[in-house]
Amino acid sequence: MARCFAACKQQGRPALIAYLTAGDPGPGRTVDIALALERGGADILELGVPFSDPVADGPVIQRASDRALKAGTTLQRVLEIAADIRARSDMPIILFSYLNPLLRYGFDKLCADARRAGIDGCLFTDLSVEEAGDTVETMRAAGLDTVFLAAPTSTDRRLKLVAEYSTGFVYVVSRTGVTGEQASVASGVSDLVTRIRQLTDLPLAVGFGISRREHVEAVGHYADGVVVGSAVMRAVEEHGSAPDLEARVEQFCKELAGKP
Repeated sequence: MARCFAACKQQGRPALIAYLTAGDPGPGRTVDIALALERGGADILELGVPFSDPVADGPVIQRASDRALKAGTTLQRVLEIAADIRARSDMPIILFSYLNPLLRYGFDKLCADARRAGIDGCLFTDLSVEEAGDTVETMRAAGLDTVFLAAPTSTDRRLKLVAEYSTGFVYVVSRTGVTGEQASVASGVSDLVTRIRQLTDLPLAVGFGISRREHVEAVGHYADGVVVGSAVMRAVEEHGSAPDLEARVEQFCKELAGKP
């Protein structure tokens, strides 16, 4: 992952991190959608594990999780999907999940199977960083990166723990609330990035509300990466039954990346 961020920095642009709910509109299409995102300019993939109670996610990703679960997508299937993507791509893959499905699967087993599937790391949306020490130790022993969220409401103590426990990159939440498309990037996020830079040399990627090319350009002035989730999943939702879904997703990603 470090090589990916370094390459993007050398090119003078932020890394484009695309979120994709595995299994929406069906498990059989996720690999092709992921590869379409890569062709469109995505540098890193956040592969979302569908969950019945995605409390940090806005309505678009909530509906995506619901559709994926109804299509029969399990954590085991997500790991199989990741392995299929890895067989066709070198793009770094971050498993994006709430904690409950991982605990039910068995955390030690998850780490071994995720590593075997070619996953580079995990982001746990609802794991409190104050209680993450054992989890981080287990993941690092398995050779997996750990990505934690830093929010505008985070205390200095919490930001220090996020910096200490994160590897790969730090996910900087641009605003309070749930995920979702916004008309503009929250005004205070650059100040939060500045606070975190004093604590770590890791790449900082900004997410929540990033949905347009102008957002990517604006955030790229002060952050190392941008995360786009709801906007990608809206494209999947709107065109999920279309035979050219992958082409539409690829084109949308090209627009985000500023590719011709």
